[in-house]
Amino acid sequence: MANVISDETIEYVGILAKLELSEAEKERAKKDMGEMLDYIDKLNELDTSEVEPMSHVFPVNNVFREDEVTNGDGREKTLANAPARKEDTFEVPKTIV
Repeated sequence: MANVISDETIEYVGILAKLELSEAEKERAKKDMGEMLDYIDKLNELDTSEVEPMSHVFPVNNVFREDEVTNGDGREKTLANAPARKEDTFEVPKTIV
């Protein structure tokens, strides 16, 4: 099928990707992009009329759970070595004048 990628397309893609490509890199990119498009064309030849559309190849279930505190907040243990405390927080010197 040989998809031919133009120099203008490579320039445009380079600008979008913020890349400065040498002439050799541009030629390699043209070849690579052409091969990718050829592969896509090959995939488009497949009969997928009997294939059910899916959003993921594996069954996806809701993996979220309810947030539950299981070990407490550890506040007292955390503040045990604080040089100064103010209620349930660290007390530090004022840093803004």
